[in-house]
Amino acid sequence: MKCPYCHHIDTQVIDTRVSEEGNVIRRRRRCADCDKRFTTYERVELVMPVIVKKNGSRTEYESNKLRASFMLALRKRPVSAEAIDSAIQRIEEKLLSSGEREIMSVHLGELVMHELKRLDKIAYIRFASVYKSFKDISEFAEAIQEVNVDNKPSKNK
Repeated sequence: MKCPYCHHIDTQVIDTRVSEEGNVIRRRRRCADCDKRFTTYERVELVMPVIVKKNGSRTEYESNKLRASFMLALRKRPVSAEAIDSAIQRIEEKLLSSGEREIMSVHLGELVMHELKRLDKIAYIRFASVYKSFKDISEFAEAIQEVNVDNKPSKNK
């Protein structure tokens, strides 16, 4: 680490501490040349994949856009904020664990639909109707039938 005062390259770590949350390491350093002390912080930098839209354009992943989609679909539905946070966290974990640098917006939409189906069937239908651009009532009926089939208890008990 280069000294911020004299720009000498040789600095020594004299103390290391982990934050209470465990996600940041604080290091006190001393410059071997000018003997001044300074603090550095080390934290993990997680890079979400870039979202590739249907038209081929690329945009940065934005957690607040994902949350807004959930909130719109779940408007006036009895779903807790904790459940929404958990669903968003599961999606973000899947995006990070994929290791991909880019992800198609269609795939992200499928992840959202999967989570909404788990949270609230009405919200799932709302989101699917816009996401899949339903053109007539038969497409709504198919989506409702899909949800109903998923809700039926299995006979193999």
